[in-house]
Amino acid sequence: MPFQKIKTALGFSAEEKALTLTDPDALTLFGAIPTTTGLHIGPGNAMRVPAVACAVSLISETIGALPVKLYDRETKNALKDHPAYRLVHDEANEWTSAEELRESLTTDALLHGAGHAQVIRLGDGTPYELHRLEPGKVQQNFEPDGEPFYLVSTDNGQVRMSYRDVLRIEAFGGTSPVTLGREAIALALSFESHIGGIFANAGRPSGVITHPLSVTVEAKKALSKSWLETHSGKKSGGTALLDEGMQYHQISMSLTDVQFSENRLEQIREIARVFRVPPTMLFELSRGTWSNTEEMNRQFYNMTLKPWLTDWAWAYSRCLLTTEERSGAYIEAVTDDLLRTDTAARATAFGQYRSMGAMTANEVRAAQNLPPLPGGDKLENPYTTTTTTTTAPADAKREKTE
Repeated sequence: MPFQKIKTALGFSAEEKALTLTDPDALTLFGAIPTTTGLHIGPGNAMRVPAVACAVSLISETIGALPVKLYDRETKNALKDHPAYRLVHDEANEWTSAEELRESLTTDALLHGAGHAQVIRLGDGTPYELHRLEPGKVQQNFEPDGEPFYLVSTDNGQVRMSYRDVLRIEAFGGTSPVTLGREAIALALSFESHIGGIFANAGRPSGVITHPLSVTVEAKKALSKSWLETHSGKKSGGTALLDEGMQYHQISMSLTDVQFSENRLEQIREIARVFRVPPTMLFELSRGTWSNTEEMNRQFYNMTLKPWLTDWAWAYSRCLLTTEERSGAYIEAVTDDLLRTDTAARATAFGQYRSMGAMTANEVRAAQNLPPLPGGDKLENPYTTTTTTTTAPADAKREKTE
């Protein structure tokens, strides 16, 4: 098949610049992404790097664990009777919980660039279930006016689906962090491989055996084989017996001298930057203290999770709510547990807003996704009392009698 036809089959428009099979960019179409280390990085071997696995699981599991609810915009009450509430809060289908679907689709987006789920509807258009779609089976295309649609490969062939029927969660720019950070991930794999080779023989580098006399090639091979059988692998560390005046000179190499340890830490930081995760969240604690670790927890929500949660809220709303329903309702993740460490600071700030008359009680409750209370729309200071005006006459009367 000509390469241009391959591009067309993969969803590239004919107006784009043609690629040749020798073009490095062409390798991305087949999942082969070369790096300067010579390694080809993909989702499979990238997850073998502990920092990558930790970042992916941290983001996806946290997003999956946060409860998501459907709220009324005016009353802030949860709309539990709406069909979408069950799909976002309880279960996506009979065999997948809402939490599991969010975790799976977020993982797909982190590793492949985007995660997709098909919306299964009843005869009247009511959303009934959400089914995860394999990343390699979904292709996004656009109409001339920019409206997206999807071509999904099924057992019965390729099916075209509307953007309203496919829930899409996309990584930044539609490209997975694994692809963007492939050089850092490849370097981390190279470090692991190299250090593993060094420690294969209990961390002992190779050495040199000298003989006072010249020996034949066959004698050298026999000596080398005998030495490896006696002192390599699990037998290393024993006492060597040398005869005929031979001497063993070990070639030592300090890991500190070549800064392997620091380089490995720097690769963790690089991977943390790719996924926009604070290094302490990946257990890189060399620069972590109690104070900045707590601050990084807040940064993890603001810089890492918030864009994902915003994307999830809109993806849910676009597929599960009609245009009219979106004007009166919204979907949001409940992050109270995630920000529990900052509850005292938030309470202090809300208290100051109330005392200065900047917020009403119901506005504070709305910020906490709580329904309003009667009489909660007054901008009065709850920390002041009016008892002094009522007790003044009594005090004056008591002073007169005395």
